[in-house]
Amino acid sequence: MHQLRTDPDPSTVSSTNPQEGDRDDDGDRADYDEEGRYGEGHAGGCAGAALMASRGMDPRIRTEAFRIGFATVLAAWLIKHLVGGLWWLIRQPVLWVLAASGYVGWRLWDGSGPTALVLVAVVLVVVLVAWRLVHAASFRAWVWWPVRAWWRRVFVYAPEWEPLMTALHLTTKKAGEDERLVPQLLRIRSTGAVDKLRVRMQPGQVLSDFAKNADRLAATFQASDCRVRSIPRPQPKKELVFRVKRAMGRQVDPPKPKPSRLLELWFLVDDPLHAPTPLLAVPVRPNLKALPLALREDGLTWTLRLLATHVLVIGVTGSGKGSVLWSIVRALGHGIRTRLVELWVIDPKGGMEFAAGQRLFARYCYGDDTPKTTDGTTDPKRKSGYEWGFVDFLETAVTEMRSRQARLRGILRTHRPRPGDPLIVVMVDEFASLTAYLTDREAKKRIDNALNLLLSQGRAVGIVVVAAAQDPRKEVVDMRGLFPTRIALRLAEPDEVDLVLRKGARDRGARCDEIGEHTPGTAYAAVEGTAEPVRIRFAYIDDDQIHTMCSLFEPGTHTTGLRLVHGDHDQDERRDDDRTRVEEVSA
Repeated sequence: MHQLRTDPDPSTVSSTNPQEGDRDDDGDRADYDEEGRYGEGHAGGCAGAALMASRGMDPRIRTEAFRIGFATVLAAWLIKHLVGGLWWLIRQPVLWVLAASGYVGWRLWDGSGPTALVLVAVVLVVVLVAWRLVHAASFRAWVWWPVRAWWRRVFVYAPEWEPLMTALHLTTKKAGEDERLVPQLLRIRSTGAVDKLRVRMQPGQVLSDFAKNADRLAATFQASDCRVRSIPRPQPKKELVFRVKRAMGRQVDPPKPKPSRLLELWFLVDDPLHAPTPLLAVPVRPNLKALPLALREDGLTWTLRLLATHVLVIGVTGSGKGSVLWSIVRALGHGIRTRLVELWVIDPKGGMEFAAGQRLFARYCYGDDTPKTTDGTTDPKRKSGYEWGFVDFLETAVTEMRSRQARLRGILRTHRPRPGDPLIVVMVDEFASLTAYLTDREAKKRIDNALNLLLSQGRAVGIVVVAAAQDPRKEVVDMRGLFPTRIALRLAEPDEVDLVLRKGARDRGARCDEIGEHTPGTAYAAVEGTAEPVRIRFAYIDDDQIHTMCSLFEPGTHTTGLRLVHGDHDQDERRDDDRTRVEEVSA
């Protein structure tokens, strides 16, 4: 415990022999300690300080210094580095495998000679090859990717890390010391296409310091690109409480992410999105919280949380908006068949995009060419009957929303889809045709009111809006702030990226304006709660696939044991003979 001591101003002390003591003006003895410090003979240092202050003396307060022996410092240093080294060894599975293999090999060589060692090696190789052929996915995850990550850490990233951080001025110094502090490279994970480097930033550094050097980082390690992604702070207690409450059936929100000093550098070594994305498997029971839709740039599957959200898709002509919309329809296939999901589709292009799949839709509208009133009679004053078809459609959705609110009020805060009470997905192509390009002012006003109501209140009652448009400007898509999930395909201008994916998205790597015309379906997705957009690519779904989907997933269809038989038919024949392209096979 520190003790406060006071020192007098030497100019105010007359005695040159403090150990003999001095006397004040009243003849009292002024006490000093053995080291000549004044005030210890009274009621401690504080009393001495008050006495000196009353006599015009300058009290000096200092703390008593602790002295630590060299042996203690050496022991602390050894313990710190031993614990750090042990933790590093625990996190090196490749070294453990190599060490165990070396020990087993040495024992075999010492006990049975080289013949047994060669035999064991052959058996091991055969097992690995069989594993690779039988289940390639698990082989990559458990064998190939860890070995590749360890190899690239040792021979690619570690040798260049400190010189690179110094060259990019990403190092810091402690006050009064010359030693440079380098951001710590914690671990490396590889997926074959992307190397993910977990980095701990030094005090005073932020994510943007690395983001602005992304091109230099990629060039140094000979990668196609570099993404800088934030890592939220772990919250184990809140995560545990959230999982327990959710397991009990309670509707709770996940804990809000908190910032940390960790980040991940994604180095794109091999881009799997250059080649067309194959069709993904259709889940038998669609998970509305994680719907598999596209391929990520790290080679893994990107999933969309469709439940309790709205999705906005923006891209220029030919960028692949149809691939996004039809991928959502296809992933929901078995949910449509079992009536867990209903699709309400608006096709302002006169039915050119969605007419082929209208057997999958509970409601379908491409406009009303006949000027009619709500009671079915012709109204010659209502000239824009085409637009009023959209009005009736959206107001019907609002009526359904109100009905669900009345039914769920006081019972549930969030709708739970089930057959008979499905999730309603309102899918709108060419969204600007409903918001900016209308000529009837009254129709436009009513459509805006209906869309705003659905976007602001529909999520809680199981009504989701998925909209696609070409122009992201505010005057065209003035309600884009109500879409939590946004997908940006190829865009015309760099400034449009931040309009779609929120401010700063392009600085974090979302270069939608650089997507090539030869890669339609490539996009960046920004999801609520995630700071950095993810680069993905959707599969192309042609007309044959759409007709097959109608045969397999039409509401009420039983599809057990069905397989597609390929055949060529004209467009008119497909409507009548679509089911002949599917044969029933014994289960």
